[in-house]
Amino acid sequence: MTVDQYYLLGRSGLRVSRLALGTMTFGNGGIRGIGGSWGTDEPTARAIFNRYISAGGNFIDTANSYAGGLSESLVGTFVTEAGLRDEVVIATKFSNSLKPGNPNAGGNGRKAMMQAVDASLKRLKTDYIDLYLLHTWDRMTPAEEVMRTFDDLVRAGKIRYAGLSDVPGWYAARAQTWAEAHSLTQPICLQLPYSMVERSIEHEFVPLAETLGISITAWSPLAMGLLSGKYRAGSGEQARLSQDASGGGLGLFTERNTRILAVLERIAGEMGHSMAQVALNWCVNRPGVAAAIAGASRLSQLDDNLAALDFTIPAEFRSQLDSVSAIDAPYPYALFADDYQAAILNAGASVGDKPPSYRKEILLPKVTDYVFGQSKNKDLG
Repeated sequence: MTVDQYYLLGRSGLRVSRLALGTMTFGNGGIRGIGGSWGTDEPTARAIFNRYISAGGNFIDTANSYAGGLSESLVGTFVTEAGLRDEVVIATKFSNSLKPGNPNAGGNGRKAMMQAVDASLKRLKTDYIDLYLLHTWDRMTPAEEVMRTFDDLVRAGKIRYAGLSDVPGWYAARAQTWAEAHSLTQPICLQLPYSMVERSIEHEFVPLAETLGISITAWSPLAMGLLSGKYRAGSGEQARLSQDASGGGLGLFTERNTRILAVLERIAGEMGHSMAQVALNWCVNRPGVAAAIAGASRLSQLDDNLAALDFTIPAEFRSQLDSVSAIDAPYPYALFADDYQAAILNAGASVGDKPPSYRKEILLPKVTDYVFGQSKNKDLG
């Protein structure tokens, strides 16, 4: 599996790379964060973009609020100058306000969405967006209003596909089923945080995605850089990671995460790969996950990330990573454990798993090499 092997995104015909290029840092050159400057200036961003494209990647993720809109502008410039608009898949998002004091400049409402999409189209220098996502649930706007507006934007030719990011599971289910019932554009993507450190989506969102035909694109698959191994105990960066949000930190350097890092470091060393590569490979091959969104502030980071798709984690090592990073099932999911259900529901009778359904089999079919060759000219065969 390499970055120029493509998978269908959700129940759609859209082909994307398994590793998406996250561009949140584009335009944030010099901004200080944990571990130093995490943003990229325009020349560095251009070099990162070109390297990703030359490797065969086609999935670019941005948002209207990244660097106050500058990320979209840089992506639009790079794509336009390279003449790649028909070759790349651009995903961008709306919800966050860029106009303080204007109550309708943010949120999920129809007015905000229509204003945001036109502004994004201008910054991206294009007349359509491939994948348009609700960025963050505003706790106010009905799912019906959002899905109706997505459908209008598809019919107007301004977007091709719709998706949801950072919403409750019940809201995603409501949005998808309401759109399906009314023959409207249905979401093909759920963009959610997912990594060895953050596995809470597995109980609700992964079954939802697999059942409804929606792919998951994982953001922060390296847990803000924690799983890359660059933060070490006793360092200033480690202290910042240990603090909770009230102390200005991220609350990531916990005892549990320290155990995960120890196992990850040992396995990465035995495999001869970096910790980041093993963590990305683990993430992108989890159930329901179509792609991992990986950002980079240096070319060396991108090169390391791109190599994460070049190998397979042995079953023994994968089991160890699964075990050390496992989380307890919250209510009601603890009631759905195999041993509990066998005793309570089946009363000791042996009941095997149902055979895979046709619906499940077609959710994320691989676009194999005989369909898309490894050469730059990927003609349909």
